[in-house]
Amino acid sequence: MLSKLENGKGANLEHALRVMDGLGLTMLVVPKVHAPWLEQAAAHAAKIGEDAAWEQPG
Repeated sequence: MLSKLENGKGANLEHALRVMDGLGLTMLVVPKVHAPWLEQAAAHAAKIGEDAAWEQPG
């Protein structure tokens, strides 16, 4: 099943969701008009996370 997903072959939503769950991922379904806002927010959150990682003593 995972191989099918990796190779772009058919897999049903239930199987895709199981794989995502196993990888610690989730899927959020929103109206297309909201997608750019959420993408910006995710990019900002990722950048803040990166900045915080640089600030922590290693």
